[in-house]
Amino acid sequence: MTKQTDRRGFLSKTLLGTAGAGALYSVEEQILLAAMQDGTNPALANQAAPSPGQIPCGQIGKLKVSRMLMGGNLIGGWAHSRDLIYVSKLFTSYNTEPKVFETLELAEQQGINTIQLDPRCQDTMLKYQKQRGSKMQSLLCIAPDANETKMRDQIKMVIDKGATFLYTHGGVTDPLTMTGQYDVIGKAIDLMKAEGVPAGVGGHALETVVACEKQNLNPDFYVKTYHLDRYWSMSPEEKREPFCWFKPQKAGHGEYHDNMWCLNPDETVEFMAKVEKPWIAFKVLAAGAIPPRMGFSAAFRNGADFICVGMFDFQVAENVKIALDALAKTEDRKRPWRA
Repeated sequence: MTKQTDRRGFLSKTLLGTAGAGALYSVEEQILLAAMQDGTNPALANQAAPSPGQIPCGQIGKLKVSRMLMGGNLIGGWAHSRDLIYVSKLFTSYNTEPKVFETLELAEQQGINTIQLDPRCQDTMLKYQKQRGSKMQSLLCIAPDANETKMRDQIKMVIDKGATFLYTHGGVTDPLTMTGQYDVIGKAIDLMKAEGVPAGVGGHALETVVACEKQNLNPDFYVKTYHLDRYWSMSPEEKREPFCWFKPQKAGHGEYHDNMWCLNPDETVEFMAKVEKPWIAFKVLAAGAIPPRMGFSAAFRNGADFICVGMFDFQVAENVKIALDALAKTEDRKRPWRA
């Protein structure tokens, strides 16, 4: 007579056996195993181990901003999971409001003092600040619009809710660059500055930064993607189409499929070296495809003044350690620190 196998017991024994063989390496597997052994989620306890120090700050305008910012996509559930259709739902199911608050608290303990947010996530942040007495700063993205009144109202709304500083969302700014609507980008910068806060421009396309510099639009900083093109799901060079994010997706393997956000990393580094504005690099891990030790080091070494990184609770402390190590090894950095 066959005994019914208990799934939890089976997984626990399997993982324990794997650990005995010396193959249990990932933080995720360690957390899963510990949870199955004692019935708890040790992620918070796991973060209690102190980092070698706290993330240092740079300056944008009069603001002191941690060199690593928290990315807001994991709160909003924008996973960029290529063709895995369940991941965004998994993210939001895991990152419940209490879990988000827990994660933000861990980040603050490690010296991260700023989070990048979509306006749709701002109320969650406000609730966290009120409940926990947090002074975490928020970098809010706004959508540039040819309707100046609409854009002014949007900016005023996020400022009135407590946004610390602002930038234009790359998903809206890049199409404006595509169509040569530089006046709309320029007006957005002027309206943000009129609120007395640092005003940035965001973009995935290097062409957006190039246009802003050429047109003398004068933002206070840039939020520009940067990541290496050394990961399996990247598009090969011959299939990288400018502004692919805003064109109909093609079915062929290797074509853009929510899988790449910096099409030309070498050219980006070369151009940003000449830009005197602070640079916040985002998507430095290509939405989780590049190991932090590789991605953080490449970003700081190649000119980023700040990195914006989405993190789960169990990743925070380790990411801070890796970022501190990367910051300590930038002696071969060619671009001067601009913040």
